[in-house]
Amino acid sequence: MLSRMPPQAYIDQGWFERERELFFKPLWHFIGLKMMLSQHNAFITRTLCGLPIVVQNFNGELRAFENLCVHRQNPVQTLANGVRPLVCSYHGWGYGKDGTPDNIPFEAKAFRYSPEERACLHLRRFALEIIGNLVFINLSSHPTPISEQFGSDFITSLKECSDAFDGEVMLTTFKMQANWKLAYENLRDAHHPRYVHARSLYQKVKFEVNIDEAGLAAFKNLEESTANDRSTTMSRLRSFSNGGPDTPMKEVLPFSWHDNVERYGSKDWYYNWLAFPNLHIASGGGYSFIIEHHIPVSPDRTDMMVHYVTAKKKRRYAAAPAVLHAHMMGAERVLREDIDVMQNIQKQLYPGAPSARLGDYEFANGSIERWYLDVMEGKIAL
Repeated sequence: MLSRMPPQAYIDQGWFERERELFFKPLWHFIGLKMMLSQHNAFITRTLCGLPIVVQNFNGELRAFENLCVHRQNPVQTLANGVRPLVCSYHGWGYGKDGTPDNIPFEAKAFRYSPEERACLHLRRFALEIIGNLVFINLSSHPTPISEQFGSDFITSLKECSDAFDGEVMLTTFKMQANWKLAYENLRDAHHPRYVHARSLYQKVKFEVNIDEAGLAAFKNLEESTANDRSTTMSRLRSFSNGGPDTPMKEVLPFSWHDNVERYGSKDWYYNWLAFPNLHIASGGGYSFIIEHHIPVSPDRTDMMVHYVTAKKKRRYAAAPAVLHAHMMGAERVLREDIDVMQNIQKQLYPGAPSARLGDYEFANGSIERWYLDVMEGKIAL
């Protein structure tokens, strides 16, 4: 089947800006791990859709705000994560959990705000939801319920897997010179590991192409459908997220540290969770996890933030940092193999480039393309 995605969807700045408004801002986005926000005044900062965001812990309650002081637009928190009150370092303005200033030094002497002006001072707040140990935010002023995006079964699965995460986290970021859509297309391609990861991941997990004939038939029937009502739109969106046991592993090598953690599940399987549009969680055997967050920066740039965790510890053990580091190094090899392919594709795209030709096994990507283009062309609204 011929892909409907034009090269402009991957390379054009105007397309990218329209995508932010029509597609990304109405959707719920993963922003970080709850374990990194467990203390009072713990925070993380991210940039989503060009907006600087801070998520802050206020005595156990998480709130998300635009990370711009309302006085002179300085970032209130300047680090990627830490433990610090929500206080701007430029002029000392402090903010409470409702986003309004609870301390403006020398307010009466230096600022002299009228009551009406003072009432207008507040950080822009964003909706926030927590699923297990995963924190999501929505940038829309009228966010749809998160259950409409993911569905109850998938939310339950996400909660179960992320509740297994340990609190010790290692984080790294890959600056990928490629469009974010190439990442989700690659993750839904079970055929590439035997070639791209022949000497790494494929040695442990023999991914096979198994075509879901019922799903393929439904997709082909969709080609004839013109139903774009709200219910159908959201039902199609929910179908893009799924997760759980993916493929049996050739073997799960035993390591001494395995006895120190509570294994997720009991199968020697490779687990995969794909939360559309840009979150991926994977685990080889349930002993450790990688959490990939693909953050679009520009048409040809994606920040791939990757969290590494083991399953929850039964007991503390001295080698835990070394285990996480080894986990990170092993995963990095596979990630860089994928990144190299995606960057090579991005380099070759140009206006008028020929469209991809998808096989039947890629009908899931074809279904996402159709839905995505309906959004971008204004046929459906989120």
